[in-house]
Amino acid sequence: MTRECSLLLPRVCAALADPRQPGSDDTCLEKLLDWFRSLTEFDPTVKLVQDNPCLTELIASVLALPEPSPSILSFTLRLAGILAASENCFQHFQQEKLLVRLFGRDGPLSSTVWEDASVRSGWVEGVHSMMHHQPALHFLCNGGGIDVIFALQGDPSLFVASAASQLLVHMLILSVESETTKPLGTKDCDWPACAQMIIKHIEDSLQSSSASHVEQSLKLLTSLFGSCRSMWTEVLWLGVAKQIESFLTEETVQAQHMLANLLLNMAWSPVFCDTEGSFWALVSSALEHLTPVQAGPLAVGVLRLYKCPQDVRIQALTVLLQPMDCILRAASQPLEYAGLLDESVSDPAAVESLLSSKSSCASLLCQTLAHLEELLSLVYLPVDLPYTSLLRSLMTILQFCNGFLSPASPLGSMISRILINCFRVQRSALDVLAALSERKGCDTLIGSLFDVLLAYLESPNTGPTVLKKTFQATSKWLVRLHELSCSNSQWEQTEKILEDVFLVLQKRLCSPCWEVRDSSLEFLTVLIKCLRDQDEFRQSLLSSEVPRLTENLLEDPESYVRASAVTAVGHLAFITYFAPEAPVVGNQYNKENTVAKLQEILSTDPEGFPRRAVISIFTKWLRQGCTGQLEDTEQFVSRVIQTVEHDLDWEVRLGGLELVEVFCSQTICQLGLPKCSYAPVSSAVTSSNHQNESLQIFCRAKLFSFLFRSLCDCDKPVGQRACDILLGLRGSFYPISTLKDSQGTEDSPAGHSIAWLQRTLRQGSLAQNLPAGGGNGVDFEDPESMMLALGTIDLEELHDELNKSSDHVEKSPQSLLQDILATAGTVEENEADCY
Repeated sequence: MTRECSLLLPRVCAALADPRQPGSDDTCLEKLLDWFRSLTEFDPTVKLVQDNPCLTELIASVLALPEPSPSILSFTLRLAGILAASENCFQHFQQEKLLVRLFGRDGPLSSTVWEDASVRSGWVEGVHSMMHHQPALHFLCNGGGIDVIFALQGDPSLFVASAASQLLVHMLILSVESETTKPLGTKDCDWPACAQMIIKHIEDSLQSSSASHVEQSLKLLTSLFGSCRSMWTEVLWLGVAKQIESFLTEETVQAQHMLANLLLNMAWSPVFCDTEGSFWALVSSALEHLTPVQAGPLAVGVLRLYKCPQDVRIQALTVLLQPMDCILRAASQPLEYAGLLDESVSDPAAVESLLSSKSSCASLLCQTLAHLEELLSLVYLPVDLPYTSLLRSLMTILQFCNGFLSPASPLGSMISRILINCFRVQRSALDVLAALSERKGCDTLIGSLFDVLLAYLESPNTGPTVLKKTFQATSKWLVRLHELSCSNSQWEQTEKILEDVFLVLQKRLCSPCWEVRDSSLEFLTVLIKCLRDQDEFRQSLLSSEVPRLTENLLEDPESYVRASAVTAVGHLAFITYFAPEAPVVGNQYNKENTVAKLQEILSTDPEGFPRRAVISIFTKWLRQGCTGQLEDTEQFVSRVIQTVEHDLDWEVRLGGLELVEVFCSQTICQLGLPKCSYAPVSSAVTSSNHQNESLQIFCRAKLFSFLFRSLCDCDKPVGQRACDILLGLRGSFYPISTLKDSQGTEDSPAGHSIAWLQRTLRQGSLAQNLPAGGGNGVDFEDPESMMLALGTIDLEELHDELNKSSDHVEKSPQSLLQDILATAGTVEENEADCY
């Protein structure tokens, strides 16, 4: 603790303990507790309390108040817990008889203020913070505090109830691991006293007729097995396993919904996952007896495990796929195709009942589909999925949802009526469909699949959100279609599908709904990124009206659409202008016209999104070498940065700096200097001719004016990026040994101006002080001056300043203490640190 803080702390404690003062802001109190935590972690002895007796006085004063403020009392309880985490400090508080008044029966427990949830929360948090040594454990167990925690498990405040459960887990682990010296047995006498009390409470609650008591113990066990991997947890489990197993079969106990999380936490523990027999038999029983909704999370969790008996894994997969199998069977009567499953784990009637109910059909399908997407996202899947049947089932769901399938079976008709236009299920099914595109084994259905996707793209009933998902799935499957065409030479099918897709896209680009136009442009951009090198794709695209309609949308009234149109046009250019075999079709694709349109958007569009998109596209073009020879690129970059440096949107200015960085790197590489990786170079390999040429190019393009002005940008990320670029340029032009001292260069006119520039940059006011044509003789277009600036200005110092948090002063403990005093009205107005 600094001297300044130690002087302020007594006044802060006095202000907090004074009931006449207005209550301090809760955020300030939280920060104050964080500060004390860091102090006690740095020095966990009693020294902090001995050197600052005001802390003990604060606790005693608050406890002596007849009606303390709930927030201050809660703060005091938490503070005392943090300090008492040190065993020496705990003993000090015991000698002062404070602990029993804080956490014992003489404390807030017996007062009316206990009715306030914040006080109960502060009490639990304080005890939890203190619970790091055996004296604290014995104090609580012997003083009756543990019974209070048992009661708080059922607190009406969910935060308090959850914190009480976590505290019991912490106490049980502390008791067992700090008080036992030999392996534990199942007898009560083997467990330490505190652990015995908690375990007896768990066992009694599990046998209780109260559903809430059963749930509390299951939550506690779930948390315990999730956080503790010690061998003694198996001993504990053996004592409660039979009771928990009975919950699967007893209909009178409504605790089944909590068993999935408990069993999964146990399955992830090496204590249980390596054991054969009883545990996995219980998992198997749970998969059989839980409802489909309850068993789903358990099934997908089991399928993610690497260590799991194969029969349990197959059973979990069967449970997970059962709703999809039911959909497939309901779609046709008699069954035309093989189902997903040969046999069911549980009664199929339960799944059929849920799917035929309007209240549960969509929820069950969405849960199942979410679990399937989770599995398909895994790099390594421990189990083989029946991909072809799964794809057919997904297509059936989508056809149910848009009314394109009229099943003959009564169950199918019922499901179809429930799912019609159900966008929740449509979105989930399309997500799984997209994920399935990366898996092998679905090739035979690809024609039927595109029939379903095109039906969705064409349907006027497809809403904007579902359409966006359909576009995403379609783009992934078009990439897959191309891969298949390359391997089996079925180009005709690919060309026909692409033709149909672009016909639909033309209509969607003209939609009156801006979200649809926006999604259509995003879809086009994705397709170009993935397929622009494929002849069939380019021919289909360029023979359609899509490029013309896309350019028209540069003038769309909605800014989001204009931004997406800019991105799409920018990527179209890789086909229409920049490809080696770019088409020559009259003036239809005029590069100069397109560049002029984009530059006009950058200069004049009133919204930031389109301007950001333009600078991003220009940078992409430059990065891929699409802006012509070096002379043309220089002029292009110069025009762009002169536009963006005055832009009011900081992200546009930041994009301009990225463009500059790419240009610098490419220029230096082309002229033979080391790559602009910003590593210092030796003078032996530095060519003065190439240096001069590079500097002249950068000066003519007005790069340095933009970079130095950006150092003082009011938006810090802009200044940070500019400083990084200047440091990189200096690393390319200057060996470390040749950097100059700015004091030795002030004799020359250029040196005088650069010294002024350094002073102005330190003040962070260049943009305000520097006139449009330069200031104090600084010539940003003079290579010699800029070389001198790079060598003498302390860019490291600027870099450190720019990377400091803007509130590094306000975040200091001293500032925090001053804030609390200011709130209490005990600091003069000019001393208050208001931020």
